[in-house]
Amino acid sequence: MSSGSILKVEDLCVQIGRERPLAAVTGVSFDIAPGECFALVGESGCGKSLTALSLMRLLPQGLHITRGRVLLKGCDLLELTEAQMQQVRGAKIAMIFQEPATSLNPVMTVGDQLIEAVRLHEKLDRAQVRRRALEWLERAGLDDPAKKFDAFAHELSGGQKQRVMIAMALACSPNVIVADEPTTALDVTRQAQILDLLQKLQKERGIALLLITHDLALVRQYADRVGLMYAGEIVEMSGVDAFFENPRHPYARLLLSAVPSAGKSARELAGIAGAVPELSAMPAGCRFAPRCPAARDDCRKCEPQLVEVSCGRLVRCLHPQAVVEQPQREREEKTFDGETVLKLTDVGVVYGARSRLFSRSRPFEAVRHASLSLARGRTLALVGESGSGKTTLGKAALGLLENALVTGSVEIAGEKAFDNRGRFKKALRGCAQIVFQDPFGSLDPRMSVGELVAEGILALKPGTTRREARAEVDRLLERVGLPASAALRLAHEFSGGQRQRIAIARALAVNPKFVVCDEPTSALDVSVQAQILNLLREIQAADGVSYLFITHNFAVVEFMAHDVAVMRKGEIVEAGPAREVLTHPQHPYTQALLRAVPRL
Repeated sequence: MSSGSILKVEDLCVQIGRERPLAAVTGVSFDIAPGECFALVGESGCGKSLTALSLMRLLPQGLHITRGRVLLKGCDLLELTEAQMQQVRGAKIAMIFQEPATSLNPVMTVGDQLIEAVRLHEKLDRAQVRRRALEWLERAGLDDPAKKFDAFAHELSGGQKQRVMIAMALACSPNVIVADEPTTALDVTRQAQILDLLQKLQKERGIALLLITHDLALVRQYADRVGLMYAGEIVEMSGVDAFFENPRHPYARLLLSAVPSAGKSARELAGIAGAVPELSAMPAGCRFAPRCPAARDDCRKCEPQLVEVSCGRLVRCLHPQAVVEQPQREREEKTFDGETVLKLTDVGVVYGARSRLFSRSRPFEAVRHASLSLARGRTLALVGESGSGKTTLGKAALGLLENALVTGSVEIAGEKAFDNRGRFKKALRGCAQIVFQDPFGSLDPRMSVGELVAEGILALKPGTTRREARAEVDRLLERVGLPASAALRLAHEFSGGQRQRIAIARALAVNPKFVVCDEPTSALDVSVQAQILNLLREIQAADGVSYLFITHNFAVVEFMAHDVAVMRKGEIVEAGPAREVLTHPQHPYTQALLRAVPRL
C-alpha cells in the first residue's frame, strides 16, 4: 500500500447475521492516493456497494463489520464512536448515492438541504452558507443556481438531481468521495458531464475518488486503477491500462468479451454461464471455478490468495496464464419479406391538450412530426438524451398514453392502429408488445410467473384452454432459458436478468410482429446483458420479430441495430442505416452524442 494514500482499506470483512453468519465481503484491501480515481467493478451482488457503505459506517441493520481497518489519513474510522463518525461524514468523506431521487429530502428545498449539510460541520451564518451553496451549485454545472436553490427535488431532472448530490458532497471539501453508480440512469451526454465534473474537481482539490460501477467503458475512460470484485472478494487489481489490455483473471477476460460492440455484431456475445453464487452456497476452492471454462481440479479444492504477479498487479487465481475460451456461434442473419410492421407518419404527442386537470396550464408538446418505419425481422434503435421523447413515441405507437393527444398516423401491419374515436384497436394488441426498462415494476407481484405469461394468451387468443395455455407457458419459459418450474414462483424470487427473461416470454406469448424494448438492459450487469441481447437476436432470427429498441447505450446499438433514429426535444433529427449514422453522422446533435460515448 502506498504511504501517500489518503484512504487505506485493510482486510475488510462484512457478515450478515450473527447466529448463522454469512460472509458478504471477505478480506477486501485497497488504497487511494490524492487526486486518484480507484474503480471498484463487478456484477450485482459481488459486494461493491456493501464495501462503500462500510467505509461510511452506513451498513443496513443485520450487517456487521467483523474484521479490518478503514484508515482515513491514518485514523481508523471503524474505531470511532457514532457521534465522532457524524463529524467525519460529509466533512472528510462524502458519498454520492446511486439514486439521487431517493437520497434527497422531498419536503425540503435543494438550498435548505445544502445549508443543512454545511452547517453540520462549519460555523457560518445563513448568508455565508447560502453563498457557499450557490457557489457549489454553479460549480456542479447547474444553470440558474439561484432558481435551483429554491426548487424541490421533484422539479429537477435526473441529471440535475445528481449534480445537486455532487454539490452537497463537495460543499464541505472532503478528502474522499465515494461515488456509487453515479451515472447508471443517465444518458451519455449527462453521464459525460457528471464524470468530467467529478474528474476536474478531483484533480483540482486532490480528492481521492472511489468510483463504483459495472460500466467498464467508464472505468477505462476515468479511472487510474481498478479492483475487480467477485462473490465478496477482489480477484484482480491493477492499473487501468494493464487491466484492459491484458486482463489476467479468467473472470476479467470473460467480462470484457461480454461487452457488446460493432466488431462483435457478426457473432453471439460471449456471456458467462451461471450466476454469482448465493452467500449460503459458496463453493469450495475458487469461488469463480463453477463458471470458469479453464477451471481444473485444484481450483475446486484450494482457495486462491490475492498475490502479486507483476509490479503493482494482484490476481486471485491459481492459473492466471490459463487460456480462457468461450464458444461463440456466428450470428444467424436471416432476411425476411419486406413487410412493414410499424409505420409512423407525422406523429405528435401533446400532454394537457384535452384534460381538465391541465386546463389552466400550457399544453406540452412531447413529440413533433415523428415519422419512421420498421420492417419485419429488423431492429430500429431509437436514441437520444433523457426527455427527448423516445419512450413517449414508443408508447404512442402502442396506444399506452393517458391524458395525451396523439396526432398523425400509426399503422401496424398495414392497418390503422386507432379507430375513429382515437382508441387503439384491440384486434392489433397481439401484433405489438412492450418490454419495459424495469421488469420488476411491470410484473404483478401477486401473480405467479405462469399466470403472468398466460394472461396475454387467454386474453388475446380466444378459445385457448387453460391446459393449452399452461403448455405454451412451459414452452416459452424454456425458450427464454428458464425451467418450467419457474411458472409456480413469484417475480420477486428471481434475479434482474431472470425477471427480464420473464418479461420477454410474456411479450412473445401472443406472437407479436414487433416488440418495443424500452431500455431492457440498462440496469443489468455486462454478463446478464450479453445473455439478454443474444436471446433477443436468436428470437428475431427464428421468428422474424422486429424490435423498436429504445436505449442510450451506444454499444448495444452497435451490436443490435440495423437502423437508427436519433431524437432531440421531441423531433427525429437523423435516421438511416446503423452503420451510416454511427460512423458518418450528419446532424450536429448526433455528432455530439457520439463524442460523449465512453469507449473501451
